[in-house]
Amino acid sequence: MKTYSKSLFLFRRDLRLSDNTALNAALSQSLEVVPAFHFNSTQTEPHSYRSEPGLRFMIQSLEALDSRLQQDNSELAIFQGPIDDVIQDWAKRLKIDAVWVNRDYTPFSIKRDLALQKTCIRYGIEFHSCSDLLLVEPEQALKKDHTPYTVFTPFYNNARTISIAKPSPLERGPGTFGLVGDNPDFRSVCATILNNLSGPNPIEGGFSAANRLLAKTPNYSQYANERDIPALEQTTGLSAHLKFGTCSPRKAYWTISEKLGSNHPLIRQLYWRDFLTHVAFHFSKVFGHAFKDKYDSIPWENDPAKFESWQQGATGFPIVDAGMRQLNATGFMHNRVRMIVASFLVKDLLIDWRWGERTFAQRLVDYDPCVNNGNWQWAASTGCDAQPYFRIFNPWRQQERFDPNCEYIRKWIPELDHLPAKAIHRWALSPSNADYPSPIVEHKQASHRAKMLFEMRR
Repeated sequence: MKTYSKSLFLFRRDLRLSDNTALNAALSQSLEVVPAFHFNSTQTEPHSYRSEPGLRFMIQSLEALDSRLQQDNSELAIFQGPIDDVIQDWAKRLKIDAVWVNRDYTPFSIKRDLALQKTCIRYGIEFHSCSDLLLVEPEQALKKDHTPYTVFTPFYNNARTISIAKPSPLERGPGTFGLVGDNPDFRSVCATILNNLSGPNPIEGGFSAANRLLAKTPNYSQYANERDIPALEQTTGLSAHLKFGTCSPRKAYWTISEKLGSNHPLIRQLYWRDFLTHVAFHFSKVFGHAFKDKYDSIPWENDPAKFESWQQGATGFPIVDAGMRQLNATGFMHNRVRMIVASFLVKDLLIDWRWGERTFAQRLVDYDPCVNNGNWQWAASTGCDAQPYFRIFNPWRQQERFDPNCEYIRKWIPELDHLPAKAIHRWALSPSNADYPSPIVEHKQASHRAKMLFEMRR
């Protein structure tokens, strides 16, 4: 096994030291490893899919990472601008002879890493990409004919036959962490970025925060019965930590397995994350297009006023509005409510699912392009293994079933706090004088129109 004098490790969606596949490989094959992070324009500059809550969470996680590296007499080297220029500079000035990264799967990430690899080759630097982000790689879980799965259950059954490695501690030899020297001041760069953000900051980033959430795993023994009730908050809160890698999927998998059993429903959720990532990797057209081609030309109404009402949580449908207000205030939304909110936008308001996908991208702290796309295409019935187009969530029944006492609704819609639950559930029939809007559509009529639109494309 070759040993390098000095390697560069680039943190991306793996903002931790322990159980970091490429980092451990770099430390085991290098005398010195420079830990670094590249701020690129897609992260720091405004665009239609940038998540400000996610960027804030990432900065917090980077700050925690830098503090931890200082305990090893190192620091997080940061750089901005074209990575080609940086690699050229560091190859000459620091004598870097290897670059290490963990693999990512979006079209943007694949293109980025191919360009990085070509740059490394140009300057005589070896490039290494390791598997770390998922439990199972896209090339591992395939059908017998070597094609990818497009239905979750057979994918899950196959993927469960593949062993999952136990989490590995930080490699302690022979490599040590190195320093760059004239590194830009990390804290001032982060402060500049944070000063330009206006999004919410309720969810703490960093691997210590992830560990505290994992320590609560035994609390989810009743997850199967309580996960759909938003007032109980029976979700782990790990989604952002898995997105940014402050918690490894292996650590989540083994913590859940050891505390709650290997067949606990939370394990299935980890595999849903893998499945949606695999679909996006194998069928990259899903970014911008329906997985099912026949639904790519649905004539959506796309009413701007209704869309704004949905975004602001002012549709007159309490469970929908509570969800959107939670999202706007916290950067997070309960999973059951996400499904209700998405179904409502597409099948009640007849608005293109891509509008909702983009809104969630901008506002979710846990925004993951593959998972967000897959979830929206599921709700819109345009994706693989999606709910049938004729299955349309009735928001009134959903709130009666999952928020019967309106605890979640009251928390996010104080205008309704003085009303009994029965009046809130019957809001469509008899709106009171509360400072809250009447429903902007009639659900039965709207869902009928949605079915007609889909049936025209069958």
